[in-house]
Amino acid sequence: MAVDLSAIAKWPNVPACYDWLSLDRRGDWRLQGARVTHSGLIQFINRQYGCDKSGCWFLQNGPQRVFVALAYTPWIFRRDGEMFVSHTGEAAGAITAIHLDEEGSVLLETALGIGLLDDRDLPAWLDECRHDNDWPVSEENWLSLMSGCAANISWHGMPIRQLQGADVARRFNFQPTPRP
Repeated sequence: MAVDLSAIAKWPNVPACYDWLSLDRRGDWRLQGARVTHSGLIQFINRQYGCDKSGCWFLQNGPQRVFVALAYTPWIFRRDGEMFVSHTGEAAGAITAIHLDEEGSVLLETALGIGLLDDRDLPAWLDECRHDNDWPVSEENWLSLMSGCAANISWHGMPIRQLQGADVARRFNFQPTPRP
């Protein structure tokens, strides 16, 4: 999905906007902290959501770029049958890696980009994970992986790797809190 940039040519000097729009850990848009509930506005934001070369995510609102503060990652993924879909409705595409941070958050590295698995999908997803590709995963196994120890946990045969939450933005080249 391409962001419409046509208004920039007509009005090139409209200043960017910061600290108004954010994306929370469940994929909800927030305007100055208040959850956006108007379906038309949500659809507009989803269509105009993009990223610049420096890794700053934004909403293109006509000639104005409204930068988005990210609670964690640029994408939030939900399970839709056998596939994953982003908070904007786009298919996540193939999963290339799975990460677990020290707080127990699951991050999916996909064709679309890095995204957090919505916590509402976590219980069912965890039930599909295996230790040593056979045994259900125990709480002890998860705690071991979260603390950085090798635990040999996989989801559908794909190994789950430990990752420090503080390293996510740098590693995946995005700015969680854009500034002028």
